[in-house]
Amino acid sequence: MVRKIAFALLWIGFITYAFLLAPPDRPDTFELIKNLSTGQWQGINPLVIALFNIMGIWPLIFSAVMFIDGRGQKIPAWPFATASFAVGAFAILPYLALREPNKQFVGKKNILIKLLDSRVTGVVLSVGAAILVAYGLQGDWGNFVQQWQTDRFIHVMSLDFCLLSLLFPALLGDDMARRGGKNPQLFWLFALIPLFGPLIYLSVRSPLPDISGEVKSRQQQTAAN
Repeated sequence: MVRKIAFALLWIGFITYAFLLAPPDRPDTFELIKNLSTGQWQGINPLVIALFNIMGIWPLIFSAVMFIDGRGQKIPAWPFATASFAVGAFAILPYLALREPNKQFVGKKNILIKLLDSRVTGVVLSVGAAILVAYGLQGDWGNFVQQWQTDRFIHVMSLDFCLLSLLFPALLGDDMARRGGKNPQLFWLFALIPLFGPLIYLSVRSPLPDISGEVKSRQQQTAAN
């Protein structure tokens, strides 16, 4: 219960800060978002471009865990995971506040679960993130800091990135347990490296056990006996 209350308070606090305490919106914020979304990047700091696109990778990282975790929850995970593509941690935090610990995967893996469970997905996301980070490092840090101090969109987006990095371990432990992982050193390795820790985890984690396959095999063995 304490854990749930903490996530709920963090959610309320983040909303309060984003809308009441963060720097004000700039007149050209909508134009900036439109240009970032449509690939019209001329004149935009590469750091902003990279951060904006990485914020599209984070929801995929969380989806690769949440859709699986949601199988054992009273609440569906997909509305929160889907909303995170638009609002990031604002959608993840309510799910963390409502979910229950879940160390088992129940049911059959559908096509979506198989895709999200695949190591190939983790590798593809890792390559994409590495390219974006390399591109972003060519940007102007002084200009980025100035925009962070004066632009609500960039300010909150940066904090959203940091918050998502801190929130991933809240789902990591149960996901490792579902796959038989019990190494605390590996947990902290994946948890403490921002962005690339979760991506490495998705690229190397063991696949979920195929419950339907196990049941079918047992039925065949029973029939043979």
